[in-house]
Amino acid sequence: MSQNVRVRFAPSPTGPLHIGGVRTALYNYLFAKKHGGTFVLRIEDTDQNRYVEGAENYIIEALNWCGIPFEEGPGKEGGFGPYRQSERKNKYFAFAEKLIASGDAYYAFDTAEALDAHRKEHEENGKTFIYNWHNRNKLENSLTISTEETQQRIDAGEDYVIRFKSPENEILELEDIIRGSVEVDTNLLDDKVLFKADGMPTYHLANIVDDHLMEISHVIRGEEWLPSLALHVMLYRAFGWEAPQFAHLPLIMKPVGKGKLSKRDGDKMGFPVFPLEWKDPKTGDTAAGYREDGYLPEAMVNMLAFLGWNPGTEKEIYTLEELVNDFDLERVHKSGAKFDPEKTKWFQQQHLHRATDESLVSGLQAILTEKQISCDDAYVQHVIHLVKERAVFIADLWEQGNFFFERPTSYDEKAAKKAWKEDTGSIMTSLSKIVAETEDFTAENLSANVKEWIQSEGLGFGKVMQPLRLSLVGSMSGPDVFEIASTIGQEKTLERIRFAIETL
Repeated sequence: MSQNVRVRFAPSPTGPLHIGGVRTALYNYLFAKKHGGTFVLRIEDTDQNRYVEGAENYIIEALNWCGIPFEEGPGKEGGFGPYRQSERKNKYFAFAEKLIASGDAYYAFDTAEALDAHRKEHEENGKTFIYNWHNRNKLENSLTISTEETQQRIDAGEDYVIRFKSPENEILELEDIIRGSVEVDTNLLDDKVLFKADGMPTYHLANIVDDHLMEISHVIRGEEWLPSLALHVMLYRAFGWEAPQFAHLPLIMKPVGKGKLSKRDGDKMGFPVFPLEWKDPKTGDTAAGYREDGYLPEAMVNMLAFLGWNPGTEKEIYTLEELVNDFDLERVHKSGAKFDPEKTKWFQQQHLHRATDESLVSGLQAILTEKQISCDDAYVQHVIHLVKERAVFIADLWEQGNFFFERPTSYDEKAAKKAWKEDTGSIMTSLSKIVAETEDFTAENLSANVKEWIQSEGLGFGKVMQPLRLSLVGSMSGPDVFEIASTIGQEKTLERIRFAIETL
């Protein structure tokens, strides 16, 4: 791609970042990296009424946790800042005035009450009120009053907005990388407000001006912005600027039923819809996050990449680097992608199994610290190696291997009934001698010695191996019993056998 690729992720800091937003950020990141471009974060905080304390930091922390950090943005100045729209607000009015000067926009003084009355009147006649070519010459704006009066009303401090003047009788031909050609009849468009009475630009104006000034080459965003595409393209044309290429991503849909995925779906079905846990600063309510629920960031990113895109092959498990190599916007689907909580767990399991034992140590150590258990990293890493294949989450490493750290104090009732017979105590006492006499206490040596003893005594393997496992684990679960014994060591193995004999 000869063009210098610059893409942006432009969330509003109005609350936690939904995974739909994370996917938008991810696709922008993948596209930028594939084409040697730049991934920009811009905080669109022009709507100060909806601003939520802590939301911007949450967005940045979420992107970093996912492994898709921005290269330019708040705190990472790159020559196109500032990167918060509220800090750029002095730029926008001049651009709105340019549109007025070129005849592409106009001042409108209509009050909210007057517009409401027009809407009610239209409804009574079975019509829909749209502020556009059809009626703008009958309303209170600078198209119907003189330049002098317009200026007098502005000077007097009267409230006004600046509206875009949508053209009449034109069919716009718009191009979208994902959706192809889209035709829009301008007669159906309303004259959108570009500048509000509170002195702040609307999203439409600020977004276009910022994308132009930041030299954004591709706008990759959710399909909820598709209805705004015509206006945005017309604004570029009105300013005489070259428009970026657009790509509108499909929605992430509910697991069951119709409509897009919401927090309510997650609450109802027990899965997070946010990357990180979020505590609402106003209500104090806490919403679950993938990080705190034990998901690896690699698993979440892999899952999100496949919600709307596929490589056209059977391959499903990807590292971030592999996603960069294979990602192509033209392989993103037009239709919505159904979220599947079980598939998400499958991605987590696959990535946990592929993770190095060493990379999981800190996660299990955190659980051990909570339980006031102290172990060196080498021991913890070895335990992870033995139990990882049975785990989905890091918490499962504890569930699957807690007996490596704590002696069982009780025994599975059903297993004990099956494994521990009248003569088991004496058999286990004899076995203790074999365990005590095994000098180089490896799994291989212990296995060889015990199996040789079983054969020489004419015992059934089940009569020895089942009670031995029960003694060491407390149940019939766990990896190879000799691996367990060699890992906890000779002294603890003997101690657990003695305790089982006394207890059972």
